[in-house]
Amino acid sequence: MSELYNLPDGWKWKTFDEVSTFIRGITFKPNQKFEEPDENTIFCFRTTNIQSELDDSDLLNIDSTLVKSDEKIIINGDILISSANSLELLGKCCLIKNINYKATLGGFIVCGRANKKFLETKYYYYFFSSETNQNKMRNLANKTTGIANLPIKKVEKEYIPIPPLSEQQRIVSKLDLLFEKIDKSIALHQKNMDEANAFMGSVLNDVFGELEEKYLKIPFFDIADVNRGKSKHRPRNDKKLFGGSYPFIQTGDVRNANKYINTFTETYSEFGLSQSRLWGKGTICMTIAANIGDVAILGIDSCFPDSVVGIYSENHSNDFIYYFLLTLKQQLESEATTTAQMNINLKVLQTIDVPLPPLNIQQKIVKYLDEISQKIEKIKQAQKAKMNSLK
Repeated sequence: MSELYNLPDGWKWKTFDEVSTFIRGITFKPNQKFEEPDENTIFCFRTTNIQSELDDSDLLNIDSTLVKSDEKIIINGDILISSANSLELLGKCCLIKNINYKATLGGFIVCGRANKKFLETKYYYYFFSSETNQNKMRNLANKTTGIANLPIKKVEKEYIPIPPLSEQQRIVSKLDLLFEKIDKSIALHQKNMDEANAFMGSVLNDVFGELEEKYLKIPFFDIADVNRGKSKHRPRNDKKLFGGSYPFIQTGDVRNANKYINTFTETYSEFGLSQSRLWGKGTICMTIAANIGDVAILGIDSCFPDSVVGIYSENHSNDFIYYFLLTLKQQLESEATTTAQMNINLKVLQTIDVPLPPLNIQQKIVKYLDEISQKIEKIKQAQKAKMNSLK
């Protein structure tokens, strides 16, 4: 213990396994997970659910018979820890606060459960999520494969400074107050971003509302080619589809783009391309499943699946059409059907009419909207940077 610093009177150094228990997650096979929950399944947390707060918007359902003991059922006060992931995410943790459903944890997660005789759960969480401890976890990691692993036996023998419970509670209260102030600041920056988005929406509505009064409305399908993306092969996650040189754009790439899509997370192989289609740079992409009505323009030749529609006009400004389509998001979301996920079909788009000025007017409008959009984007990026700094 020579490397440990001196503690105030009444504090003690304890190893993690002296004051808490680490519970390993459950491994399962593909046929033991299911699309929808029923009486034979149980929710299962994965590393994707571990954010600064628990993200339970996308829970996996697994066969409940895999849970062999009540110890592996998550309870309030547990800390979920990423134990197998990329090195920078290893050790990332979240505190379970108000869980009101039955859930367990997957094999790439470990649950830290405090012994309340020695340890205030929030003190435990704050210490474990501290930068000092997170760096220590990364240094302990086994990095022999593409995924870093956290050796729990070693973690159990690491030290945590333990003050009396009353002092732990005082520390927690102080940190809670500070984090509350940070959260309020983050919320204020988010409000500024929302207001910037609302302002852009207002500008678009004003521009196209004025155009409707001046110009004839033309059926959308008469001014542009509109076709669904292609991804014929099943299963969609077949490894031979991926890993080549052809960008494969998905709904998330469209949602995250700032007008133009120039980045991607997946590529198609030659086989992937053979069962899809390569769309040209300048094609407008609109999402019609999951996140409905998001729009962006391809900055690179790309493939995309049938959850994305490709739109291109030879005789009109595609940038003008892009801005028009931005005004439709709320309308399209209201018309979307809901099954396993929201979606729309091309028949909905066939009912859309576009107020269409001459090409030179379209270009002037695009220039005006580009200028406003760029100014708003600068404001949003500044707010985003401040939010990230606070986080």
